[in-house]
Amino acid sequence: MEGCVQIDGMAAIVTGGASGLGGATAMALAEAGAKVAILDVNAAAAEQAASRIGGLGLACDVRDGPAMEAALAAASKAHGAARILVNCAGIGTPGRAVGRDGPLALEKFESVIAVNLTGTFNAARLAAFGMQSLDPLAEGERGVIINTASVAAYEGQVGQPAYAASKGGIVALTLPLAREFAQFGIRVMTIAPGIFETPMLAGLPEEVRETLAADVPFPRRLGQPEDYARLALHIVESPMMNGETIRLDGAIRLKPR
Repeated sequence: MEGCVQIDGMAAIVTGGASGLGGATAMALAEAGAKVAILDVNAAAAEQAASRIGGLGLACDVRDGPAMEAALAAASKAHGAARILVNCAGIGTPGRAVGRDGPLALEKFESVIAVNLTGTFNAARLAAFGMQSLDPLAEGERGVIINTASVAAYEGQVGQPAYAASKGGIVALTLPLAREFAQFGIRVMTIAPGIFETPMLAGLPEEVRETLAADVPFPRRLGQPEDYARLALHIVESPMMNGETIRLDGAIRLKPR
């Protein structure tokens, strides 16, 4: 299709790519012909996931600047400089600001911000630096960065101050990065998933999961990682999609609790 970016042959990086949203996206990119490097804090999981798709698995803590630089350098050596970055690494540690045992430990708040927000920025800044020197494709595009927020950025629930703040930060980061990187032909988009079937939800009882699914207007089910992956690929292929956050949530609006 005219104007459609071709994924086949491109190098791609997926953080948090060993499972969940990242795992499904890494697989979808590989099936579309991309050369995929999976970055994950769990080295064994990254390698196993990469072996299933014929990609490269690398251990990396997204909070660590030098570690991220080393991982991107290793991926570039194996596949060439990445034109696609999908940031899926994240944690969802809950905790009220003031609980039964007193104020939330500041380190717990800082940890969520560091992984979700700082980690996203860390990967984006380094990937964009590599993309800016690539030869331009059609319409001058050199690459695309897709970040992962959450509907909690808009309707954070009780017990989610750190998670909601981190995801709200990612939403707020989207436009300024898209504006800054526009001169290099690098697009920046964010996906804000609703309630998805991911490892974060895996530990919940079945009845709780059914209740959550029933709150989704349509389709009345939990989101699947493949739903996220499908949208991520569409964003990569669609050059007019830039500087925006897309809710992927079945029209759900989170309740206070």
